[in-house]
Amino acid sequence: MFRNSYDNDSITYSPTGRLFQVEYALEAIKQGSASVGLVSKTHAVVVALKRSAEELGSYQKKIIRIDDHLGIALAGLAPDARVLSNFMRQQAMSSRMIYNRPIPISRVVSAIGDKAQRNTQTYGRRPYGVGLLVAGFDETGPHLFEFQPSGTVLEYFGAAIGARSQSARTYLERNFDQFPEASLEDLVIHGLRALRDTLAQDKQLLAQNTSIGIVGLDTKFTLYDNDDVRGWLEKLGDVGSTRGRRPPEEPEPEATEDAPVTDAPPPEETDTVEPIETDA
Repeated sequence: MFRNSYDNDSITYSPTGRLFQVEYALEAIKQGSASVGLVSKTHAVVVALKRSAEELGSYQKKIIRIDDHLGIALAGLAPDARVLSNFMRQQAMSSRMIYNRPIPISRVVSAIGDKAQRNTQTYGRRPYGVGLLVAGFDETGPHLFEFQPSGTVLEYFGAAIGARSQSARTYLERNFDQFPEASLEDLVIHGLRALRDTLAQDKQLLAQNTSIGIVGLDTKFTLYDNDDVRGWLEKLGDVGSTRGRRPPEEPEPEATEDAPVTDAPPPEETDTVEPIETDA
């Protein structure tokens, strides 16, 4: 990324059809700590890695409850996420007051998508520098949406955003076929395993830096932080980073009666000299 004559505002296209301000906002998401979301037939789960600015500072809040059936996990600029979460709360309260029902998940994510897209059409505004994973449950079942600064909103079976999130996406792609039938406990463990893959080499998942949000059938949005997370980490087992580990060595083949294994070296090959025929 570097400065050029087409990145002074978010409404000017480059000759190649790119909006550089939007691309810079996507880079801001990659600087934030990772968040992972996944969904089964009955529940939606988000897990997030919290980060502290310094040793004496508190950890940043990464999962925000919007309503009893809805919550978000963020990566990027937390103040921008706070603005969007307040807007989503307003939409949720309006639905309950006017229609006397929880707001559908697709409607609220479309609302924040429209709000973000207007920033790419109005001079003097900038795109939101935050990505959101929106997890919720409505009359059509559990849902997981990813929001991007361009205003794009897509639904996923599993998604990851933030720093080193590609490692988490690789895990989700390898195991997503297990998600629909997974129990709530298995779904959370899958999320923690994917989140563990985003850790730096010398880091671990701890109760202080891990957040879990759960919503689903007969389950209101519940946030687990600090001591509430310890039970889930104990079920996970290995909480350390998997980066830099050697793959397990393949076991040596066992000896059989037909082909005994010995330590004797193979016989050396010798050159045989055939007699030379002469005319004598």
